[in-house]
Amino acid sequence: MTNGIKGLLKFIIIMSLIMGGLTVILIVLQNVRQKNNQKIDINADTMNLIQLEKPHEGDPIAIVDTTLGEFRFVLYPQYSPNAVKNFTELAESGYYDNTYVFNSESGAYSAAGCPQKNGEMPEGYDKSRELTERELHQDLWPFKGAVMSLNTTVDRSVWEWITGGGTYFNGSRFALINTVEFTDEMKNEMLQDSVSHKLAEAFIELGGIPNFSQQMTVIGQTYEGIEVIEKLSQLETQENGIYKIPKDDIMINSITISKYTDDNN
Repeated sequence: MTNGIKGLLKFIIIMSLIMGGLTVILIVLQNVRQKNNQKIDINADTMNLIQLEKPHEGDPIAIVDTTLGEFRFVLYPQYSPNAVKNFTELAESGYYDNTYVFNSESGAYSAAGCPQKNGEMPEGYDKSRELTERELHQDLWPFKGAVMSLNTTVDRSVWEWITGGGTYFNGSRFALINTVEFTDEMKNEMLQDSVSHKLAEAFIELGGIPNFSQQMTVIGQTYEGIEVIEKLSQLETQENGIYKIPKDDIMINSITISKYTDDNN
């Protein structure tokens, strides 16, 4: 065997070892990334879709008065205690009075609760209110009528940047979920691929945004005034590069925290 052939074989063996090592590394990173992206473990057997239930006597609620009418949603402090506490304290302080609906996304959802119409936080805002660690739960989903705290930032180490992990935070602004269009193809895919057949059926029946699942903290579910949620998501807008800002000033006039009773709801 000539030296040239020996050298070529040696090169092939070295490259094979390098490629094999890279393949192992990529497989490990992919598995870690998939685990990080999953965020929480979902157990279909123990899942309880509480958003499908009527509020119970004494449950905390938010009564939201807007330019386009009033809607009410039940709060879930038992599942999202920190985000609900942040929202409740801000509401009770009057923070949300005369704040803006600053995004209206093509019938799918709207975003509200910002002091400025462009959706940006004003100079000198309380940063602690925008750093509530995200809370996810297998019982809470972005069904139509869900109220979700918008993510504000993510804290990641170098390793987490590589693997897709990190700690996410949400703040004072919130999303009001209407729905995307559910085509027959989409419905079939959901029924076939969803971790829970009951969950897929709930999305198909109620509407919502499945792609938002386990991405943001759900703080409540609208039980009255769903037509207002629909209107807020369908406003005439102009884009600023980040948000689709309503052309007219659409305001959150006030938010009142109360308790649910059968007598006044």
